[in-house]
Amino acid sequence: MRDSAVQRPAWWWVVVLGLTGQLAWTIENMYLNVFVYDTITDNPTVLAVLVAASAVAATLATLLAGAWSDRTGRRREFIAIGYVLWGLTTAAFGWVDVETAAALLPTFDAVAVAVAGIIALDCLMSILGSTANDAAFNAWVTDTTNTANRGRVDGVLATFPLLAMLLVFGALDPLTQAGNWQAFFGIVGGVTTVVGIVAWFGLREPRQPRPSGSYLDAVVHGLRPSTIRSQPRLYTALVAWAVLGTSTQVFLPFLIIYVQRYLRIDGYAIVLASVLIGASVVSVVGGRVLDRVGPSLGILPVAALYVVGLLAMFPARGMLPVIVAGTVMMSGFMLGVAAISATVRNLTPPDRAGQVQGLRMVFAILVPMVVGPFVGAAVITGADETYVDLGVTRQVPTPWIFPAAALVVALIVLPALRLRRPQPEPALQEVQP
Repeated sequence: MRDSAVQRPAWWWVVVLGLTGQLAWTIENMYLNVFVYDTITDNPTVLAVLVAASAVAATLATLLAGAWSDRTGRRREFIAIGYVLWGLTTAAFGWVDVETAAALLPTFDAVAVAVAGIIALDCLMSILGSTANDAAFNAWVTDTTNTANRGRVDGVLATFPLLAMLLVFGALDPLTQAGNWQAFFGIVGGVTTVVGIVAWFGLREPRQPRPSGSYLDAVVHGLRPSTIRSQPRLYTALVAWAVLGTSTQVFLPFLIIYVQRYLRIDGYAIVLASVLIGASVVSVVGGRVLDRVGPSLGILPVAALYVVGLLAMFPARGMLPVIVAGTVMMSGFMLGVAAISATVRNLTPPDRAGQVQGLRMVFAILVPMVVGPFVGAAVITGADETYVDLGVTRQVPTPWIFPAAALVVALIVLPALRLRRPQPEPALQEVQP
């Protein structure tokens, strides 16, 4: 029987690297959209392009870096150096604005220049972050865990995106309210850089088998039809991840703007904090349940919980109804990520953990972030809701983004049912750090 325990040093790094990475991703996935909306343009299509471009860059980086880290077996260097550079580029976001663009290129449209600059910087930040976090760190987690404890570990990891939002809201949101974006980006970027330096000296990694063949073969191996045919359950789980991810990207890029501008809840930080804490507790407890019942069997029930929360968000108005509906919605989302992520880890070949992170990026990041935000933008544009801010009419997200997300996630039924069929999963080597 496999040991279900994860050694204490490994847990420490799971928490430090996982949470710090999600702090940086919160800045990029949530607050960068708010920064652009408040300081550059309120065009929802620009926000969708920003998300999609970073997703493409992140996916390509993870495909290349994941295969590279498999071949070298040196995840520590990828994680440590990547976190340092990731932090520096995150800090640089605060220096991109319309005034700076006008000063640098006075003969061009300042808004267009600022948009191009923020998209380029976001792509660079995504490349570095994906190399360090999505490729190397997530492969390290797969190397370090086993089938007996992955539901628990992924249940904890699934809380970090929301916990990171909570920390940012509680500690740093006043900076955004005051328009002090340089300090806001600089603090999170500085923390990420420091963690990278500490990881260089402290992180240890288990020995894992390395893939045979050339580097190019390692990069394209997972994209070959023969590989897909030989591991149908792995790719079915990835398809389920693409469906769930696309659904969340219909509303998530616009969520803070929706709560602030459409619902007009003054204490929106309290609402979001309550939702994040409640959903995180549910995810941690639910991760233990997933280990007992099997993560692949849990996908459909938690997706149903997520749909209930999405539909409840549509009529929710006022602080308490939004907290209740939001907690159900985000609990279902986080447990869905935990269940699918643990399933993918269980189906990952031991010598290709980094390569599978590249595939994960294709299905969990690229497809959702290219498709989802444009669906959300189309829904927002079609609803044509506006408000007046200092005499300027601005477009605002509407509650229709939540039923749209529910329609998308309904497609998860087919891959989830296929994964419920009893089939032997590959025996994975037990590894402890």
